Amino acid sequence: MDTTDAQPAESTSTCDVVDRLLAQWKAARPDLDASPLEVVGRVIVLAQHLERSVESALEKNNLTLGQFDILATLRRHGKRGGLTPTRLLESVVLSSGGMTARLDALAEAGYITRKPSPNDRRMVVIELTSKGRRVIDNATKTRFTEAKDSLPSLKPDEMTTLTGLLRRWLAQVAG
Repeated sequence: MDTTDAQPAESTSTCDVVDRLLAQWKAARPDLDASPLEVVGRVIVLAQHLERSVESALEKNNLTLGQFDILATLRRHGKRGGLTPTRLLESVVLSSGGMTARLDALAEAGYITRKPSPNDRRMVVIELTSKGRRVIDNATKTRFTEAKDSLPSLKPDEMTTLTGLLRRWLAQVAG
């Protein structure tokens, strides 16, 4: 009997790094169920790959992913941005030390300015400079192209399913 028709769409003979890791755990600790790593391990490996890809693409704009994230957050909040460091921190999920270092580098590059808040002079508002806006507008094109190029070759309905499943998972862990 020919069993090739019963095979899934993906080739079962293709092994990836996670398959090898799971085989090693099965041999080393057969008493443990490592099957959750089939998904979680692949998400971690994919995230590492995607982060390297984004960082490489953004190098063309002389930005790191962290810097891009700050500039993009400001850009999404209007022509100049106008967010306090606390609001930025909430949007980009960085440590306050990491935020300060990134803001310092962006200010030194001439991409942002720090101005006293018109509502509370004890507070500072971060705004994009015109140079910063040009840089983030160009970097956003780069980033979106990189994201499109990083997508898997899936049919539209498969992509819709994947997006929905990832959204549910993210809502569960970050919600």
